[in-house]
Amino acid sequence: MTDHPSATTLAALAAHRREFAGHTLSSLFDADATRFDALSFAFDGWCVDISKERLTARTLALLAAHAEALGLPAWREALFAGERVNMSEQRPALHTALRATAEASIVVDGADVMPGVRAARSRVAALARAIRAGERIGATGTPIRDVVNLGIGGSDLGPRLVCDALGGPDGSAARVHFVSNVDPAHLARTLAPLAPASTLFIVTSKSFNTQETLANAATAAAWLAAALPGADVRRHFVAVTGNADAARPHVADADDLLPLPAWVGGRYSLWSAAGLPIAIALGPPAFDALLAGAASMDTHFRTAPLAANLPFVLGALGWWNTRHLGHVERVVVPYAQPLALLPQYLQQLVLESNGKQVDRTGLPVSGPTAPAWWGAAGTDAQHAFFQWLHQGTREAPVEFIVPVTATVGPASAQTLLVANALAQAQALLEGRGNRPEDRAEGADRSRACPGNRASTTLLLPRLDAGTLGQLLALYEHRTFVEAMLCGINPFDQFGVELGKALAGPVVAALADGTPLPEATDASTRGLVAAARAMRGATA
Repeated sequence: MTDHPSATTLAALAAHRREFAGHTLSSLFDADATRFDALSFAFDGWCVDISKERLTARTLALLAAHAEALGLPAWREALFAGERVNMSEQRPALHTALRATAEASIVVDGADVMPGVRAARSRVAALARAIRAGERIGATGTPIRDVVNLGIGGSDLGPRLVCDALGGPDGSAARVHFVSNVDPAHLARTLAPLAPASTLFIVTSKSFNTQETLANAATAAAWLAAALPGADVRRHFVAVTGNADAARPHVADADDLLPLPAWVGGRYSLWSAAGLPIAIALGPPAFDALLAGAASMDTHFRTAPLAANLPFVLGALGWWNTRHLGHVERVVVPYAQPLALLPQYLQQLVLESNGKQVDRTGLPVSGPTAPAWWGAAGTDAQHAFFQWLHQGTREAPVEFIVPVTATVGPASAQTLLVANALAQAQALLEGRGNRPEDRAEGADRSRACPGNRASTTLLLPRLDAGTLGQLLALYEHRTFVEAMLCGINPFDQFGVELGKALAGPVVAALADGTPLPEATDASTRGLVAAARAMRGATA
């Protein structure tokens, strides 16, 4: 029996990894004067530098050969063609169709999905324009002034990130708010300054049975009913869902039911009607520009050779760092305050996609999958966890995301921001106190930074709707690349369901003392009893 070709390419990578023993990052630069040129990549005004990572041009060539042996190009084409790449749920993962050009045709099960995509996009734009112009009227005849998005996971994180990143005064009559947590404080604090007569709720749930979202929707309906007695509060709701039958009783008009296709996962849904809050907050043209930016990255991923393909290069690098170099963490630091929510967004995108322990066939994976992702915006992060990055006992590769040109404020402040990002990457590489005289007896070693710590830098020309669309699509596709290299399905998330399934009996036990199932562990039993006792003591 002949081994699969990928066994040979994997062995070549393992052997190549051993070549790095004893070599520091600085020594790799010393040995190759062209290292930056070979390991930096351009795309539509971007510059992506991986020369400070522990790899060489030969590493990338070996990674490309391994990806070819695993059939990555065929998987990539299947993704765009609408094939059932989500095999466990027998669905396509066709989020790229949501931002495809107007003339595109994508056939799934014998039907072109693009007419439905274009119709939904038109409906989102029309509703957004009406709300922004003050033409959407509530149950009492008052124009809508505030819009509250009720969703969780991708139904919240994606739209909220985009609105936070690109938002600002633009003349719209509407303000957009986001509530995700079932903690009643989240909704209560959001509603406190709002007027019920002029507030609209967008309930986004693909299944329309998401516990947290429907609980918040019920609370919102009660808030409206108490303030607007006798009014049809359904006029204050729009539903974005794949389950129109379940959502229909909650809205007053069929036009307020927007579709969420079954082939779009929640963490990829911001490009769909789930992006309605984006179109309301920023305007339909900005939403179109976001989609166009993502589409340009789709084209790049689909057509560029692997050696110059940004999603492949970054995805393969991530897999190399985890599988072959043993890094269990990855840190992302956007040097742009508007991107402060990006690390949280990427946590869901990457960890919900690739936090798996079995391959596509259900067998245990042969190596580690997704590392932990975390981070925060620079320069604030420099005064938080950068101490650990520079002097801690464990290396965690860092990704710096840096828009170069300011869109607001003085250019000098943006220069300071960019300089801080580049200097931090330099400091991780070079360290401090590593000269022989610095290591002499009596030297103050508490000031020393070991350096030799890896990082990637993504320079964006600016932060606008187009570049943000490119950035988010880049991370989607690199997550797909890492999944294919791991041999896993990145489009299901059954681990999310377990805790929710177990919550039902716990809710009943906390609410009225309903006995827990016999198999419930002693810790959960004890905690439920303690919580009930506390509730009784404060009632």
